[in-house]
Amino acid sequence: MRKARLALSNSLWLYPLSILAIVSVTAFVALRLFDLSHAQPGGVTTLFGEMSPDDASRIMGGTGEVIAAILGIVITVASIIVQLAATRYTPRITDMFFRDRTNRAVIAFFVVSAVFSLWVNYAIRQASDPAQSFVPRFGVIGSIVLLTLSLLVMAPYFNYVFDFLEPDKIVERIRRGGVAQALLRSRGESEEEVDGRRMTALSALEHLADIGLNAIEQKDKGIASNTVDAICDLVVAYMPHKSELDDRWFSIRGRLLKDADFVSMNEIALGKLQSDRTWLEYKALRQFLMVFREALTEMPDIVNRIAIGTRYIGLAALAAEDRAALATVIKFFNTYMRRALNARDVPAAYNCLNQYRYLGEKILSQGWGDEALRIAGHFKYYAQTAHAMKLAFVTETVAFDLCALNELAYDLGADVRDELLHNFLEVDKEAEVAQQEQSLRGVRKAQVKLATYYLQKGEIDLARRIHRDMRDERPDRLRSIKNEMLAVTTNEFWEINDRGVVFEYIEPARHAHLHEFFEWFPHLDGPQREPGGPKQPASAALAPGGAHEG
Repeated sequence: MRKARLALSNSLWLYPLSILAIVSVTAFVALRLFDLSHAQPGGVTTLFGEMSPDDASRIMGGTGEVIAAILGIVITVASIIVQLAATRYTPRITDMFFRDRTNRAVIAFFVVSAVFSLWVNYAIRQASDPAQSFVPRFGVIGSIVLLTLSLLVMAPYFNYVFDFLEPDKIVERIRRGGVAQALLRSRGESEEEVDGRRMTALSALEHLADIGLNAIEQKDKGIASNTVDAICDLVVAYMPHKSELDDRWFSIRGRLLKDADFVSMNEIALGKLQSDRTWLEYKALRQFLMVFREALTEMPDIVNRIAIGTRYIGLAALAAEDRAALATVIKFFNTYMRRALNARDVPAAYNCLNQYRYLGEKILSQGWGDEALRIAGHFKYYAQTAHAMKLAFVTETVAFDLCALNELAYDLGADVRDELLHNFLEVDKEAEVAQQEQSLRGVRKAQVKLATYYLQKGEIDLARRIHRDMRDERPDRLRSIKNEMLAVTTNEFWEINDRGVVFEYIEPARHAHLHEFFEWFPHLDGPQREPGGPKQPASAALAPGGAHEG
């Protein structure tokens, strides 16, 4: 290992030094031979007039000093700017800067110009005998040309450096590099080359997360959003091509095994991650979780952005029919919910539930009912957890999200329709106390809303299941729930939020079914009505009962 590091260190020094030396020597020797073939005794006439050895020495002395000064200025300014950017964003910027071909070419140009001018100055010979004097006129002219180009290049190059270090472009450059390494499908690679590519992709994810964390610390929402999007885009671009990759890509060994996120895992968890072929998705979502933790209560927009990015990764897994990757996404959504509840960050939980439900609806539409049912089970658990923590709004949000899933399951004719309804009716089974009544009222409103949907579809038996679950409710409470739902006449919420809807709103065509449902409860508004009685007029059911956005 020590020999390998020494060899690598030597290659990092010897390769660029050899290139610069070869270019400098080649340019000097070529012009030297050209000067010798056109040598004239004493002074020589050039484009700039008569040039004696004294003139040439004076010109070259100043030229070499100026070129060396320009090189020093360029290196100093570039180093300061790069160091500031590396401190603010990620240390990888330094490596990216010096690996960029334009930066290397410009710095190499200044170095070659300085060395060439030094040697031309050394080649000038002045003797008492004019025949023995020598002026490398083409070398002098070449040095003046190089000095002119050096001065002209400075301003455009500094402009390029500032553009190169633009945060958005840094993020995009890291993302492209990570994608390129992840999607390379060379079967003839050695084990070490595969491991190197994996580490490059992993490093890209970590550096993007570092930029995001630093941006959150400095309250820079734009950069933080771009880094979250870049991590998401990297994984989404990678997902469709997983089946084409070498099996060695998915094995967790070598340097990858020493990564902080993997070295602490036990053998069983690590083996499952390897067999599921999901280490890159897991690593990306771990970076999301790290940024999520920092953004909680500090930057709600970034929390929402992470939830959206996680949903996109889940949709990519769904499109690729990668159940293992989808299961990983679901685990991280659950982890986000746990973090949000522990921090008592209601907006974060609200936004995560919104994106989580969107993913559940797509899974249900895909025909993966078992996965959708599992998500509904997680929803119920977090609703009950929030209920115990007295976070009434979170419980209510979950209830209306489950209502939407049940409506969609009915529309799709999903096999898990009955199980989803049973899960929904279990949300409010926790013991009720007076100070928690508000959260359970929200659950009851969501269940009533679903009942009106079933009645509009003519599914009296399903509506009756909801009625049986609610039959022990106090009449005054049921009456107030009914009145509150009838009082909501618009679906447009009066404040800005990501959903932009009112949970309790039901379409006017369903109001008649709301009355019908509450008529089943005795001592509420009148005598109890038996199911299967006279139907409402057709005009009352003209509008379709669509799933709400809540």
